[in-house]
Amino acid sequence: MTKLENFVTGKWVTGDGEGQVLYNAVTAEPVAAATTKSLDFKSIIEYGRKAGNPVLREMTFHQRGNMLKALALHLRKHLPKFYDISYKTGATRADSWVDIEGGIGNLFANASLRRKFPDDVLCIDGESHNLGKNNTFMGTHILVPKEGVAIHINAFNFPVWGLLEKIAVNLLAGMPAIVKPATVTSYLTEAVVKEIIASKILPEGALQLICGSAGDLLSHVTSQDVVTFTGSASTGLMLKKTPAILENNVPFNMEADSLNCIVLGEGVTPDQPEWDIFIREIRKEMTLKAGQRCTGIRRIFVPANKMEDIWKAISASLSQTVIGNPLNEKVRMGSLAGENQRSEVRGQIQKLLASSQIVYGSMESVEVVDADPVKGAFMSPVLLMNDKPHKSKEPHEVEAFGPVSTIMPYKNMDDAIALSKLGKGSLVTTIVTANYQEARKYVIGAATHHGRILVLNNECAKENTGHGSPLPLLVHGGPGRAGGGEEMGGVRGVKHYLQRSALQGSPTMITEVTNVYQTHAKGKDPGKHPFKKYFEELQIGDQLITEKRVITADDIDRFADLSGDHFYAHIRTTDFTGTMFEQQVAHGYFIMSLAAGLFVDSYEKNPVLLNYGIDELRFTKPVYPGAEIHIRFTCKEKLPNDKRLLQPGDEPKRGADIEKGIVKWLVEMIDETGEVTGGATIVTMVARKN
Repeated sequence: MTKLENFVTGKWVTGDGEGQVLYNAVTAEPVAAATTKSLDFKSIIEYGRKAGNPVLREMTFHQRGNMLKALALHLRKHLPKFYDISYKTGATRADSWVDIEGGIGNLFANASLRRKFPDDVLCIDGESHNLGKNNTFMGTHILVPKEGVAIHINAFNFPVWGLLEKIAVNLLAGMPAIVKPATVTSYLTEAVVKEIIASKILPEGALQLICGSAGDLLSHVTSQDVVTFTGSASTGLMLKKTPAILENNVPFNMEADSLNCIVLGEGVTPDQPEWDIFIREIRKEMTLKAGQRCTGIRRIFVPANKMEDIWKAISASLSQTVIGNPLNEKVRMGSLAGENQRSEVRGQIQKLLASSQIVYGSMESVEVVDADPVKGAFMSPVLLMNDKPHKSKEPHEVEAFGPVSTIMPYKNMDDAIALSKLGKGSLVTTIVTANYQEARKYVIGAATHHGRILVLNNECAKENTGHGSPLPLLVHGGPGRAGGGEEMGGVRGVKHYLQRSALQGSPTMITEVTNVYQTHAKGKDPGKHPFKKYFEELQIGDQLITEKRVITADDIDRFADLSGDHFYAHIRTTDFTGTMFEQQVAHGYFIMSLAAGLFVDSYEKNPVLLNYGIDELRFTKPVYPGAEIHIRFTCKEKLPNDKRLLQPGDEPKRGADIEKGIVKWLVEMIDETGEVTGGATIVTMVARKN
């Protein structure tokens, strides 16, 4: 029998022995065997640290982001191969789309996140702080990649998404990964990793794959490593207690299966669209991936007076689901991942039956299309009902990881909130309601116990991604039983793999260390007007001190007439008694416009292509007639600007072929006393020389 290969220490190897046999979940035919016996896990983790980490750390955030984009584009070329293998896991086309293309989408999303970071190996985290009266001492925070490896132990239900959504984040942060997928579906993960390695897009040592037992891998972790786990709460807790993890304070991010819930608003009636939305959402979450989702709906809470109508409507909807061979176009729900999973789900249902009853489906029998219901790991959706949710512990403690959910009544919204919390922490909860105040009450009351909240109504029904779909730019995780971790989450997720350090020194020194200009740092003589410099020629700290201009009352009047802004403070005849001003005051926007007139070199074409934004604009001191204003204009930060990838049929925008970068400029408006009256960051596009 074919044995899966492990990609470790830069080569593909197979473990010793026969290994664990992996089966086609639909036909029960053997697919391959997996084993890691004889692998040296200490060498594997050291290889990642020594070979992969230094190379990734030397790359900038933008280089790493573009690497992810290239990888995503490469994997898209091999979708048919991945889909063919995915069917063997029991997944339908829709299931596979979520897993495969959803995973690739995570690569694209994290690639785009590079724009949130500098084109550097480190980044500033948060605001900087002036710590000295004479402006010679300051502090800020920086983030740098850790020097270890990211170890990902993933669940069986998403063999591709679980791989890609995690490595996308650690690779963008600058850390290599060792991935250990759940063995039962690891043959699909292996196929994807083979394409990744063959592409040679990732540097050597950036990714290693273990198909089988993780052995003593976690015994060799250090404080510079990061461990993430997705799976059952009990397994996660066991791994979290590994002595090396505790002794070295290794960051451990756990995303555990939880008893997620959905709530129907009190006022929703059968004639409202929200009623049908509620039913459809439950059906989708119970049948997609055959209910094998850590975010699946396990508990359904509805007003007590609507219980019978709702469970009958859910049952009618579930009865329309065609179950069977995923290769059959009529099938909408495939099998569980294997016989072991089916047996486990049946065992959990048996526990739930201690306080609940089945109102739809069967534990033992199921009608299937184009398949054998005994050989394949098929199972009917099972809807249970429990009419005493406060007196029954099983629905809030027992999770059947399959197409199983329990419907329960609630008395009022306070009761629904209380019931939602009995699960002791979940990844996600949903409330379906058209009532804004009801939604607000539920969100505020339930947010402490749920990592994500979907407020679903007719307004967002068409575009919403669903109860069970975590998104790369939002946090995925939850408190308590859900593991207490957070992954993805945009920039938040990347920071999980970075070390934060407080940095102190002079503004000039901090500027040179971070490549971001800090207020009060020494400026550099640009030699010529900064706007005459190409992107490559500009240096952080290039500074222009402009000529001065006296502000007059006539200037203020003319700007008021031109803009239409006749706020009382800008009118010279105003009685200023009891106001914050002594006399007529200049518009802040007038001073900002005047600043542009002072620092812009406007007489001929230059490398500055356009100004497309003003950030952090603040007016800090009133400017009265007679004030003499000049501008201190400094190159603050430089960022790449990648060309937009054109899709078939797209028309290139004017100027799209111009090589350019983004330059941020610190604008400080200074009066005759030397005080700053206002400041802003101007964002421009600047042409590259070549």
